[in-house]
Amino acid sequence: MINDVLDTQSVLSVLRPVQDPELRKSLVELNMIRNVKIDGSLVSFTLVLTTPACPLREFIVEDCQRAVKKLPGVTDVAVEVTAETPKQKDLPDRTGIKGVKNIVAISSGKGGVGKSTVAVNVAVALAQTGAKVGLLDADIYGPNDPTMLGLSDTPLIVRPSENGEILEPAFNHGVKLVSMGFLIDKDQPVIWRGPMLNGIIRKFLYQVEWGDIDYLIVDMPPGTGDAQLTLTQAVPMAGAVIVTTPQTVALLDSRKGLRMFQQLNVPVLGIVENMSYFIPPDMPEKQYDIFGSGGGSKTAQELDVPLLGCVPLEISTRVGGDNGVPIVAADPDSASAKALRSIALAIAGKVSVAALSCP
Repeated sequence: MINDVLDTQSVLSVLRPVQDPELRKSLVELNMIRNVKIDGSLVSFTLVLTTPACPLREFIVEDCQRAVKKLPGVTDVAVEVTAETPKQKDLPDRTGIKGVKNIVAISSGKGGVGKSTVAVNVAVALAQTGAKVGLLDADIYGPNDPTMLGLSDTPLIVRPSENGEILEPAFNHGVKLVSMGFLIDKDQPVIWRGPMLNGIIRKFLYQVEWGDIDYLIVDMPPGTGDAQLTLTQAVPMAGAVIVTTPQTVALLDSRKGLRMFQQLNVPVLGIVENMSYFIPPDMPEKQYDIFGSGGGSKTAQELDVPLLGCVPLEISTRVGGDNGVPIVAADPDSASAKALRSIALAIAGKVSVAALSCP
């Protein structure tokens, strides 16, 4: 009797109303339910998410199990979870990088707001979920990412090829990294005009052996200059994230950076408020609003973009960056690591929505 009722179509029928919470579309219609198998009272299938960093993974699994258990005769539901990150669409005047699915810029209006700290930790947090991640340090004049990833003494491997030099990225904490810091001495300044900056960024985009990458995080220099123009005009962008502090002068500059990406037709995924409040290491129950409070939230509301999260100021975050072990790896249970991990998951979710919403 059970076999007469229980078949693949009946399983798909009860799963059809279950939606991806971010895409707001049926899992069945999105082809996220695959390999349905029935073994007596056990139903098993594969749930294919749009990112390994899906923040609502457990909720989706529970919704699926609850729906299937409504079928007569079903007592157990086994769900295997995998992920296929969608690729951002190419544009008529901009083509993507071979093997790279999504390019996300982490930017700021001014320096000193912790943009590189956010970029590095977001990259590592995404890698911790199982995603394949690259980090392009486009801050040519102040390349700090090698230090933050523990790669400052790593030589960059350069190989000849038919199409010129090929750079092999360094690797640590699950992240592939290319940076100007690998090509110059520690105390050597980069004194370049715009055309040379344009050339090295394009080299990092097209002459690096990135391999298969779900997310290429680009750590931008502060401001609204040549590097931003080069990147946005060269490749299709999944989106940009603006980093600020609650301080008024930082917020004023962040608004300019945000508007720049909008004028260049790059989706703004949201704002990250860094250094939201200080947590003393000897009094973790206390918080001090050193740079003010609520600025990121207010700015996000005024500019109609999401506030992706607020990251507290902790000494351990600075120590991790100096020692080459990002806080999401060094102290994953800290308030800063939890906030940064949540931000990474939010970015991944918005990238998937953007990729699958494109016509």
